[in-house]
Amino acid sequence: MPDSSAPAPGYPVTVTVPTRWNDNDIYGHVNNAVHYAIMDTAINDWLMQHGFDPTGDVVDLVPETRCRYLAEISYPDPFVLGLRVGRLGRTSVTWEVLMRRGSDGETVAKGEFVHVFVDRVSRRPVPVPELLRSAMEPLVAAEEG
Repeated sequence: MPDSSAPAPGYPVTVTVPTRWNDNDIYGHVNNAVHYAIMDTAINDWLMQHGFDPTGDVVDLVPETRCRYLAEISYPDPFVLGLRVGRLGRTSVTWEVLMRRGSDGETVAKGEFVHVFVDRVSRRPVPVPELLRSAMEPLVAAEEG
């Protein structure tokens, strides 16, 4: 059995997020909307751990998300997320998230979140803050092929 808490190959950050009793829906598995909340929380936790202040002059807006569901997960099984940067642009970052089941390491979903950094007042794009850029660069996914 694979070590479900081990980093996923190609995903340098690992985050474990517990499921909650109320995450299960009438079908007996975690509802699909929960996956988005977990990805959003894990990414924003990472940003704040690396110096991002969501109450500051620069905020990160989410213009695009995506999630492909591959298997079920149910409470009380935790999510084990692998996190990496798929693309680091001048004003935006595309996060790639691999979501695994904690009990057996099976991949349950693959997601993407795009963050655009903007001025809080004008809502116009601004460069990714340098403190974050330098922390993100080691997370950029290697070219496949």
